[in-house]
Amino acid sequence: MSGVWVFKNGVVRLVENPGGEVSGGIGRRKVLVHTPTNEAITSYADLERKLSSLGWERYYDDPELLQFHKRSTVHLISLPKDFNKFKPMHMYDIVVKNRNIFEVRDV
Repeated sequence: MSGVWVFKNGVVRLVENPGGEVSGGIGRRKVLVHTPTNEAITSYADLERKLSSLGWERYYDDPELLQFHKRSTVHLISLPKDFNKFKPMHMYDIVVKNRNIFEVRDV
């Protein structure tokens, strides 16, 4: 991630594309990509298949979240149940916990 740190109204935040940000704070859309196949993840079913093949197991503890845990680590991936609420922060969490397997790209 690269960008510019912006201080506004007492809050500091990272703006990834300062020139491309549109009014209202909405920037470019992002997509999670499975790099070995160059496949964009368009549903949780696609994501679950990819994560399962990497050793991630589904947790069913919280009905409001879709959660995955990998036994060999302390990592937990928590996602909103609704794929429409799947945001770049969730994508980057997956990327950090699965280096060289996923990346986030601009649409």
